[in-house]
Amino acid sequence: MPDHVIATAAEALEAEALPRLREVHAGEDRPADAVLPPALRRPADAKTPARWAYERLILYIQRFEQALDADQEVAMAMTGGHSGVLRIEGMGYFDPDIVTFYGTDPSGAKTQLIQHVTQLSVILRALPRQRPEEPAERIGFRLARELEETEEEDDAAAQRGPDAAGETS
Repeated sequence: MPDHVIATAAEALEAEALPRLREVHAGEDRPADAVLPPALRRPADAKTPARWAYERLILYIQRFEQALDADQEVAMAMTGGHSGVLRIEGMGYFDPDIVTFYGTDPSGAKTQLIQHVTQLSVILRALPRQRPEEPAERIGFRLARELEETEEEDDAAAQRGPDAAGETS
């Protein structure tokens, strides 16, 4: 945690905790502990709430897609409202605290959900593919690949140092 922030002991421990994912599913032979990608192994205090939520949502979407049949794609329903289902076609975040989802609703209308991280609550759903003649879209895997590339770029920038971009000969 930054030195200027006053926190309770519990908040300090939570901020310093290394991320860990544990799930137990009835009737499944999946491991309870998941191996996290490098981007998710860093302590949460090094990230904004938006980026932290974005990264974990990518992992959940990717894991959900692993269990889908070939004729299904991931969609989400917003909890607490009657806004329906969004077929996820993209995702993003706006630091420090906004996460956004892009996609289409069941009628095919373009849809975007903009959500504050404190209000974030979604249900992932399996929907039949919109175009059965084409392979299923697996947005979680594409998002995870982009996340890994971004992490590599961030690591390279950190190694160069904060003044590397502004140096001139």
